[in-house]
Amino acid sequence: MSRSLVIVESPAKAKTIGKYLGKDFDVQASIGHIMDLPKNDIGVELKKRTFEPTLIVSPGKEKLVAQLKKAAAQADHIYLAPDPDREGEAIAYHLALQLGTSAAQRKKIQRVTFNEITKKAVQEAFKHARDIDRDLVDAQQTRRVLDRLVGYQVSPLLWDKVRRGLSAGRVQTVAVRLIVEREREIAAFKPVEYWTIEAQLHPKGQSGKSFKANFVGIDGEPARVDNGVSKDGKAQFLSNALADGATVERVVTALEKATWTLGEVNDSEQRRRPLAPFITSQLQRDAASKLGFNVRRTMGVAQRLYEGIDVGAEGTVGLITYMRTDSPRVSPEAKASAREWVTKNLGAQYLPEKPNEYKGKKDAQDAHEAIRPTDAARTPDSIAQHLTDEQLKLYRLIWQRFVASQMVPAVYDVTTAKIEAVSSKDGKTYDFRVSGRVLRFDGFLKVYEVADERARDGGEESEDQSGEQRLPNLDNVKALEKEAIDTRQKFTQPPPRFNEASLVKVLEEQGIGRPSTYASIINTIQDREYVTKITGRFYPTEIGVVVCDLLVKNFGYIFDPTYTAKLETELDDIEDGKEKWTDLLKGFYGHFEKELKVAEKEMESIKAMEIRTEEKCELCGSPLVLKWGKFGTFFSCSAYNKKDKNSCTFTKENVAGKPDLATQEAQEAEQNEEYCDNCGRVMVLRRGLFGPFMSCPGFNEDPPCKTIRKLSQKQQQKLNAPQPTGESCPVCSKDLVLRQGAYGEFVSCSGYPKCKYVKQNLVEGMKCPKCGEGDLAERKARRGNMFWGCTNYPKCDFTSNYKPVAKKCPKCKSPYLLEKTLKSGVFLFCPNSKPREAEEVAPKKAKKGAKALPAKAVAKTVAATVVCEYEKRIGDAPPPPEPPTVATHGPVKLGANREQGREQDREQDPEHDERELEPVS
Repeated sequence: MSRSLVIVESPAKAKTIGKYLGKDFDVQASIGHIMDLPKNDIGVELKKRTFEPTLIVSPGKEKLVAQLKKAAAQADHIYLAPDPDREGEAIAYHLALQLGTSAAQRKKIQRVTFNEITKKAVQEAFKHARDIDRDLVDAQQTRRVLDRLVGYQVSPLLWDKVRRGLSAGRVQTVAVRLIVEREREIAAFKPVEYWTIEAQLHPKGQSGKSFKANFVGIDGEPARVDNGVSKDGKAQFLSNALADGATVERVVTALEKATWTLGEVNDSEQRRRPLAPFITSQLQRDAASKLGFNVRRTMGVAQRLYEGIDVGAEGTVGLITYMRTDSPRVSPEAKASAREWVTKNLGAQYLPEKPNEYKGKKDAQDAHEAIRPTDAARTPDSIAQHLTDEQLKLYRLIWQRFVASQMVPAVYDVTTAKIEAVSSKDGKTYDFRVSGRVLRFDGFLKVYEVADERARDGGEESEDQSGEQRLPNLDNVKALEKEAIDTRQKFTQPPPRFNEASLVKVLEEQGIGRPSTYASIINTIQDREYVTKITGRFYPTEIGVVVCDLLVKNFGYIFDPTYTAKLETELDDIEDGKEKWTDLLKGFYGHFEKELKVAEKEMESIKAMEIRTEEKCELCGSPLVLKWGKFGTFFSCSAYNKKDKNSCTFTKENVAGKPDLATQEAQEAEQNEEYCDNCGRVMVLRRGLFGPFMSCPGFNEDPPCKTIRKLSQKQQQKLNAPQPTGESCPVCSKDLVLRQGAYGEFVSCSGYPKCKYVKQNLVEGMKCPKCGEGDLAERKARRGNMFWGCTNYPKCDFTSNYKPVAKKCPKCKSPYLLEKTLKSGVFLFCPNSKPREAEEVAPKKAKKGAKALPAKAVAKTVAATVVCEYEKRIGDAPPPPEPPTVATHGPVKLGANREQGREQDREQDPEHDERELEPVS
């Protein structure tokens, strides 16, 4: 019987698919990409302009690749089934490179894709296996090379001119530019005053039928206020408004003696069509406005729903289709499923005669269906018990939007009436208007609630949509009576700061990025600390503004939004086979190389910035200068001289440079929770061998979710902030504080670096037995184990794994003993019991040219070889410590064994040049 190997990229996906295929299929996971560009080299051929990438097995994936090769050698057929997009096609291609090492092996390899993970879809996909699509691979490879060229050649400029560790991303820089430019629009915004007038009226003699009407003009001339010009240079006006309070007062005075009559009344029918099923950007925006999910969380939860959930008797099944798409297209089978549910559960009156059709944008890739449930009959309530709270919320949103898309429109009765108020005081006619809308038939709204677009994207809710006024019956009504006149002073508002929903909307509208990249873009600009999110809105940081300005000024062509969008279109052309990937790179690199050469010579060095200001030093009265430091701009005394220790060292923070981040709103904003990119669960803080990091709580589950993320610099500073101990420094009398170091906690002086005192746990009454000068102090090794060493290190290298005790050995007269704790009790034993095991006192082999040891040291070395069997029990073993809990120790460490610990270290290793230099776009 033939045996087939199936390789997907996710363990969860492997588990789901394995249940559909049966025993003849061995389903394994690559856990993402297995090959990438080298991290310590640009890895792209530039001399001959072939742009050929140098791909290597990703560090840490060697063992996995070996396992896959072994399984492939034993298989009769090899099916590569990563996600159906560019990234998935590239993963499949890299797997083929590693597994297809011979002609016979290459013949066995085929590509399989499916838009939904259901038994029917998966089994059908294997009937239509194909070769790897090189156009898709080339499109992904081109994006990868573009990002590498920008990251590895622009980032070093930022290191040299601004600060080491900064990075430049081709697409991310454009996103930061949008946020910075919006912030400047807000800063430059000048509010315009305007007034509105609202009249409370009722038909004459019918005071119980009151309604509100809005002032719109005088004698047929519309009332409007000048609101400057638009970006296109066109004049802008505020409708139905007056410019100042004096004008409003004159109008109100005239209306005190006015005759109110009802003019023309128009009744009409308004139909509101249902919205198309979700595409990626719309799902991200609706999840933000309705569920409060950020983009990262939305895509993580959607990924889990796509890969499969155990729903009881039905088993594990993918609940939604592929969640990275820009097309509203839906299969005929899915439409029929939705129509059947509507007919059965809501009635024929909610079903249109024909299935609703939706068209995507002109530049949409249209590679996948819209995001929809795999079966409309699988309602949210029917599977609620099998889903987490966030999975149920997102699934319900997707299910409702899809089912509603195949329903009839909602119908409203709309009434609009004109009202005239003729003043007996000045003879003028003051025009008012009233409109009301009443829902006659709910249609698709019975299933899906439509969010207000302005409120969703971070703006104010429009007055017309804030509530619907139900008008009384105005048939045969002519005369009206005034109840009250209400005036309101208002000011125009600046454009709102971007939230995740509105930023995704702008990126989509301008063609920057694609559905699969929006989450990565938003994550990266926050991880790089170019922007910060406060109460859901994006604020550019000072370093973000500086980097953005430098890059836009020196690379105006490459980081232009229009050019970035053009590159996205060209990547689509490569995917469609319309353009060669090398032609795109040649055109890009021609512009990029010119700008790079100019920037290397002309880019301003922020490090050397020194701007003289009018402010005075608080210590010596000298003028202050504005300088650039590790954490941004700061004021420094101009009298400071690095060579003169007695010069003024006064500095202070430049608060004005960070106005928005210093507001009360920013200070009171709570730290946002982080969510797993894969499954959407809240990340937890863990401590590893190299310090704290964020991890998915499902790290040890079956299948595991091994998403981890290192802490940002601000998070590390907050976590590692010194804590007072209540003790005083014996050297300078300042407070001692508890600090976090590379090897754990330690207590030191708060006056560091002027006072470098560090509190140590010393052995009382005993000097180092090797040098006779230093004390013996408790130390903590990198792996977490405790040992005792000489305080004169590195001059003296004495160490002991056991605590030295200042007592002589009664047998061999050793000047000290060692204390060890076993299950059977606490013991004292002689350090000469096992030579060179407890500690190293014998000298190491002398290096060439080193001086010979003195005679006394040689005598000590010979004495140390004496074997002594002295051992004495001095007490009972202490009780075992309480098991760690979340309340006392935080989440348990991931490294339950040495091999797991090594795997964890590899995944969380922050020393990754590529991530430092080149954000993924």
